[in-house]
Amino acid sequence: MPIKIPNDFPATKVLESENIFVMPQSRALGQDIRPLQILILNLMPKKIETETQLSRLLGNTPLQVEPEWIYTSTYESKNVSKEHLLSFYQTFNAVKHRNFDGMIITGAPVEHLPFEEVEYWQELCEIMEWSKTHVHSTLHICWGAQAGLYYHYGIQKYPVPEKMFGIFPHEVVRKSSILFRGSDDVFMVPQSRHTTIKKEDIEKCDKLKILAESAQTGVYAVSMESGRQIFITGHSEYDRDTLKTEYERDLSQGKPISLPVNYFPGDDATKTPVVTWRSHANLLFSNWLNYFVYQSTPFDINNVPKGE
Repeated sequence: MPIKIPNDFPATKVLESENIFVMPQSRALGQDIRPLQILILNLMPKKIETETQLSRLLGNTPLQVEPEWIYTSTYESKNVSKEHLLSFYQTFNAVKHRNFDGMIITGAPVEHLPFEEVEYWQELCEIMEWSKTHVHSTLHICWGAQAGLYYHYGIQKYPVPEKMFGIFPHEVVRKSSILFRGSDDVFMVPQSRHTTIKKEDIEKCDKLKILAESAQTGVYAVSMESGRQIFITGHSEYDRDTLKTEYERDLSQGKPISLPVNYFPGDDATKTPVVTWRSHANLLFSNWLNYFVYQSTPFDINNVPKGE
């Protein structure tokens, strides 16, 4: 089934070229199906790139999905035009009276700041609190996961000596987790972060379960038992060249940066990176949409259960 997107959405041509089934809004309105309403808070600086990455994964499932994009009104993005935001985004105030089947909170390049010093922190807190009563399942990604764990459960983030940068092997540690149903024993995930969370901090919280982790990069997936809140520390949605672009950017700016691990063939930065994480990314998002959104969300979206 397709992902339902607005007419003239910039990601359309890229998705169609990759054989992703997309459906213009005008066509979707003629179908007698209730699409899943997925709200996406896009905190990434390259918004169009993130839109394409997430739309690709949401569109590769048997379900009809209708994403809606919001941005923070307390911070003005410097990497996307106001015209684009006005055309395809809303503010939180414009949607907070509604309920949603699912929500995605993306990462953001603000790891170096304490949470409270992030310019839009108070607005993000309001959104995360609202999600407990208006969203059936919320998926937090990378810094979004760290922010969610801190806001909901007081779990701190810690700096790492060297940037976690590359494609790392991970494994499922909670074998009964349906979020990883059908997963390989070992799967690869892109990581690009300067901070981490500690396993022992999560284990002290009886409301949270660790689902997957990496020997190199630590905890990867954490969830409430109900799946109402899910936290993913990596970037499974990344494109083939995303880490390459980050690497070349940091080199050009004179920042200390090592080659991404397990990324360039033979650690040769002139060679094309080999994608080893796409099957995991598709499984992760399809399982989330199926088991934690579609299978359990109420048919009447106004009946989303209140509370965690």
